[in-house]
Amino acid sequence: MTSFPVTLYSAALVLPVTAPPILDGAIAVRGEKILHVGERAWVERSLAERGVPVHHVHWDGVLTPGLVNAHTHLQYTGMAEVAHRTYQGFEDWITGFNPVYQRGHDWGADAAAGAAMLVATGTTAAADIVTDPEAAHALHDAGLSGIAYWEVMDWTNADWSAHGRAEVEAALDSSPTVPAPASAPTRRTPWRFNRCWRFRTSSASAAAASTSTWASPASSASSPTRPASRGRPRGSAALSSLRQAGFGTSATDYVDHLGVLGPDCHVAHGVYMSERDRAILRARGTTVALCPRSNHIIGLDNPPVAAYLREGSPIAVGTDSLSSSPSLDLMGEVKELMRIARVQGYSGDDLAERLLTAATLGGAHAMGIDEGPHRTGYLAVGARADLAFFDVPVTTITETLTTLAEAGDGHAAATIMGGRARHTSARFTEQTGAAA
Repeated sequence: MTSFPVTLYSAALVLPVTAPPILDGAIAVRGEKILHVGERAWVERSLAERGVPVHHVHWDGVLTPGLVNAHTHLQYTGMAEVAHRTYQGFEDWITGFNPVYQRGHDWGADAAAGAAMLVATGTTAAADIVTDPEAAHALHDAGLSGIAYWEVMDWTNADWSAHGRAEVEAALDSSPTVPAPASAPTRRTPWRFNRCWRFRTSSASAAAASTSTWASPASSASSPTRPASRGRPRGSAALSSLRQAGFGTSATDYVDHLGVLGPDCHVAHGVYMSERDRAILRARGTTVALCPRSNHIIGLDNPPVAAYLREGSPIAVGTDSLSSSPSLDLMGEVKELMRIARVQGYSGDDLAERLLTAATLGGAHAMGIDEGPHRTGYLAVGARADLAFFDVPVTTITETLTTLAEAGDGHAAATIMGGRARHTSARFTEQTGAAA
């Protein structure tokens, strides 16, 4: 965007997430990192006192960290027709999904198109579920931070022990190596492949089908793994081991018994979670990525958003895919979560700020990319310069955050990734003079 060593991005309201919101705030960026965060006058004065040449870009709306989409399937971007109607549950949705999946797609191109949609809507990091290897490079090629989880699903324990693990590991070994950042790893390397185990179970406590994705790392954090292929989603069937456990044992109990839960995995959807289930997730430090618009299209119930918030459960936000969601704009999910939380009785003044935190830091924490030299999900000195600008009016802090959280789709004005402008709207360019 500029040849100046430092770019000063100021906005009518800056939301650092890990610090209080700042009216007339600013972020100074040098290279890929954030150099200063604070009130605009203070940041300008600090830079001027050091004689640092600055290029100033001012926006009249809101500046936040880049959004973090904690659950998506980018390769299904070309399957939007599946989401043109609502269904009566996962089994019904599968009857709409499978024929479109089997028709044949350019998974690489579709995943790339989905990644571009993320960037255009203010998202700078994602947890992407990969089913077919052609889609494996979408995050990396788009410059997005995050993790691509390789989907391994629908194995029985016996088949997995007998030949499943060997088949998957052979497929991993036969796939091309994926590049990763040349940096020291944190809990997980900032961009890497992990395996994803998906359990579809019937929860006795919920008396309804639960479709949750449990994402867990595939190897040590010291090196990236490689993608493998394990087929498409199929019909839901309860795990035989869970059935044998007896009444009162939930899917959460089951995977906790397997040792899956912990801070290095996260749960997608998290719809049918009892109070006990939620307590287990908190005890294990496991984040839940909420995808309410996808739940609606598939025909599932609303997640217990108010309970997650009241109990202090770690939450993130995801869109799922265009095969079960109207868009990949994470702010559409935030708007729906605002509605659900209120319907469920949550009346705290902090609702908007907490959900915006879930859509940024919450997702980064779920993937372990809120730590280390490439940390993201919040605005702080030394963090990666991933920024999102939103075109909403700024009044008071509380009113503006509520306006932003309720705005829904279509308000992202610009996206900065690692200090580089990757998307700018016509209005942003016109007002600031800045362009990608």
